[in-house]
Amino acid sequence: MKGPIARLHRALAQFMLDTQTQQHGYTECYVPYIVNADTLRGTGQLPKFEGDLFAAKKGGQDGELAPDHSALYLIPTSEVPLTNFVRDEVVAEAQLPIKLTAHTPCFRNEAMSAGKDVRGIKRLHQFDKVEMVKFVTPETSYAELWTLIDNAEDVCKGLEIPYRLLQLCTADLGIATMKYDLELWAPGVQEWLEVSSCTNFGDFQARRANIRYRPAPGAKPEF
Repeated sequence: MKGPIARLHRALAQFMLDTQTQQHGYTECYVPYIVNADTLRGTGQLPKFEGDLFAAKKGGQDGELAPDHSALYLIPTSEVPLTNFVRDEVVAEAQLPIKLTAHTPCFRNEAMSAGKDVRGIKRLHQFDKVEMVKFVTPETSYAELWTLIDNAEDVCKGLEIPYRLLQLCTADLGIATMKYDLELWAPGVQEWLEVSSCTNFGDFQARRANIRYRPAPGAKPEF
C-alpha cells in the first residue's frame, strides 16, 4: 500500500484504537512482535498450530522448528503478548476487569490458494489488526463477552458498513467456550467477510499461562 490507501489504513487503526480507549475504557499497549515459545504455549498456539507460525529463530536439528525455550516466533496476533502481560501473576479482584488493546501487524504462515479470489484479499502472511483482550472473573465472563461484542460492533457502526453477527457452532469453537464472528459486507467481492472474532476462552488460557486472581484478601487464588 502507498499513498491514499496507506493513509486510510493508518486512519482506520487510529479510529479503532480511539474508539476502544476513549469510549470503552481499554488501555492501549505497545507489545513485542517477537515472542518465545512459552508465550505462545500460554495462549494455545503451541504446540498445535506451530505450522501456522513464522519462526524468527530455529531450534532443534536439521532446521526443524522446535517449540522449546530457544525458539522465537513472530506474533500471529497481539492477543498473544497482551494475554501474557499477566502470566504467572495473581491479580486482586478489585483490579478486574483489565481491558487491553493494541494495534500490531500479525504474521501467519497459513496455506494460501493462488486464485485471484483470495490473493491479497482474504489470506495474507502479514496483516494489521487492532486486538481487544479482557481479564475478568469466571461468573462475569459471558456478560463481558457481550460487552466485547458491543465494543466491536461500534467500529462497524462508526464506519457505516453493513455487518452481521454469527454465532459459531460447537465444531468451530476450538479452545473457546463461546464465539461470535462479525462479518462486513464487501461489495468488491460480493461477500460477507469476517473482520472480528469475539471469544470467551473460559479458564483455558488462564490455566496454561497461570493467570489468577484473588477474590478477597487472604483468599485462595483462582483462575
